[in-house]
Amino acid sequence: MALMKVKFDLKKRVKLAQFLWLMYWFSVMAGVLVFSMGLFFKIELRKRSEMMDNNESHFVPNLLIGVGLLACGINAMGGKICYDSLDPSKFSRWKPMLKSFLVSCVAFNCLLVLTALLCFLMRIPLQFTLAEGLKNALKFYKDTDTPGHCYMKRTLDQMQMEFRCCGNNNFRDWFEIQWVSNRYLDFGAKEVKDRIGSNVDGKYLMDAVPFSCCNPSSPRPCIQYQVTNNTAHYSYDHHTEDLNIWKRGCRDALISYYGGMMNTIGALVLLVTILEVIVTIGLQYVNTSLSNLANPEDPESESEGWILEKTVKETFTDIMDKMKAMSKGNVVDEAGVDGVATVS
Repeated sequence: MALMKVKFDLKKRVKLAQFLWLMYWFSVMAGVLVFSMGLFFKIELRKRSEMMDNNESHFVPNLLIGVGLLACGINAMGGKICYDSLDPSKFSRWKPMLKSFLVSCVAFNCLLVLTALLCFLMRIPLQFTLAEGLKNALKFYKDTDTPGHCYMKRTLDQMQMEFRCCGNNNFRDWFEIQWVSNRYLDFGAKEVKDRIGSNVDGKYLMDAVPFSCCNPSSPRPCIQYQVTNNTAHYSYDHHTEDLNIWKRGCRDALISYYGGMMNTIGALVLLVTILEVIVTIGLQYVNTSLSNLANPEDPESESEGWILEKTVKETFTDIMDKMKAMSKGNVVDEAGVDGVATVS
């Protein structure tokens, strides 16, 4: 028994084809939107690629770009098929490949679901790549004269000001690294000698943060040096909310930014998937209704259309039987080849 069987006359078939033609072109525009979002996300990642530990984070935006282009091609072809279905002579040339096209549409819908899922899950790998990437980036902040790292200071400062964050996990990350270049240190000064001498690695460490960590909304001038020394500043306690540097870590800020973006893109891809499922089902009705005309010589005759020729269970059983038959055929062929080789 066919699944969701519907009776069609000429008027219904024409209306369905016209509706699908319009929906396919909406799907083409949706494909352009997915492509644009993938391209935008890739550009956003490239802006801060120096602060990421690997290039695997570009897999999802590349997938979105590919899916968007694929959506444009498949939906443009689907729209053409629906347009030609209004003319029996034009539609006849599509019949031999229509079944394969519908199978490819189903596979494409599965790819869309997978893409949406990867968008929602991308926050997890981003946490790891940003944790290590930002940790290394902070170490290169001072290397303004080192090839490959000369723009790291500018990149980090811009990021901290844009996302209102400081350090990797928090502002204390700056206390653990030397972020002032040796060229700006007076090694004859007692304070510099004492700080370097007190550190086993010979680094100039201090409880201070770069200017980009300062909160411009604070009414008090920024306290970026001796941040944890309450006695160094009048009426100051670094444990209170009066601390006028950003407390939020940049890893958390970037994950929230990219995570929110990917959740939005994932929701968009799911909407596109629903649209694709609708047009795929509609095209199947067009295909079956035109293939089962009561009188093939009369285009105006009634017909029946369906989603599946059999029930879901029967269809699944048939597919499994065909796959088993194919696997058995491959085994027999391999055995035959081995037998010929032995005789030779």
